[in-house]
Amino acid sequence: MPPSSRRTTPSNPTDSPPITAEQQRLDEDARRQEHWKRWGPYLSERAWGTVREDYSPHGTAWESFSHDQARSRAYRWNEDGLAGISDRHQYICFAIALWNGRDPILKERVFGLTGNEGNHGEDVKDYYFYLDSTPTHSYMKYLYKYPQAEFPYAKLVEENHRRGRRELEYELIDTGVFDGNRYFDVVVEYAKASPEDLLIRIHIVNQGPDPAELTLLPTLWFRNTWSWGLDARRPRMHEGEAPKGMSVIALDHEYYGRRRLWCDRQPTLLFTENETNSRRLYSDTEGSPLCKRQLS
Repeated sequence: MPPSSRRTTPSNPTDSPPITAEQQRLDEDARRQEHWKRWGPYLSERAWGTVREDYSPHGTAWESFSHDQARSRAYRWNEDGLAGISDRHQYICFAIALWNGRDPILKERVFGLTGNEGNHGEDVKDYYFYLDSTPTHSYMKYLYKYPQAEFPYAKLVEENHRRGRRELEYELIDTGVFDGNRYFDVVVEYAKASPEDLLIRIHIVNQGPDPAELTLLPTLWFRNTWSWGLDARRPRMHEGEAPKGMSVIALDHEYYGRRRLWCDRQPTLLFTENETNSRRLYSDTEGSPLCKRQLS
């Protein structure tokens, strides 16, 4: 049976698909009309023990800046954090901190083995996933899996150090802290209404069979640029005026001017300085108490 006849309309070679909102943002950024890429996922999960923060005389980055020191030392060239964002200069940073009521320290950054501790070299042990991000970072989505049991820092170091190069690595899941699905899924999303207006949403799911404790500490801070001579002008932040049901952090920065972080549900605000905790690290009895703190 012959095929039925049909008419087709020839396509116009000059026709182009409609411009998407993201393409428009890319074009605006390329023309420097709008700085859509000014804020993005530029905050590292781990800056401790890297060449970026190596002040040692012989290039021993791992030994000169350990994970144990990271919660107490002010970084010089960069910062790190969980699910973090920052401006492109990393002057202003935002990330989350977590505490399950069992860990001796806050979970503020990923943990890993140094090049000398791991049986296969350096190795990060946390489980985190970048689920989505547009080219301009107008939308970003991140997932972190946080155990409800105490994080086995020492066990990971000891077992991996014991194993030889021909053996498998000892991973976080091998320690049993995820048994029975006793962990939290921590999902952090960012969406931009404009290049300078960001919405942050944090959603946490208890995947375990029982109720479990979790403290969430969203953290906003300035990278320390004043202690090293980069810029003697110190930025400031303080609690600002807020409408009912909200808390506000007001920031004053020489480069970025006045910024605000609006916090829903009126959380209690805690402030300190991004300075090295010389009391803990160097037994400096006259060191300032306004510094990077440790939980334990």
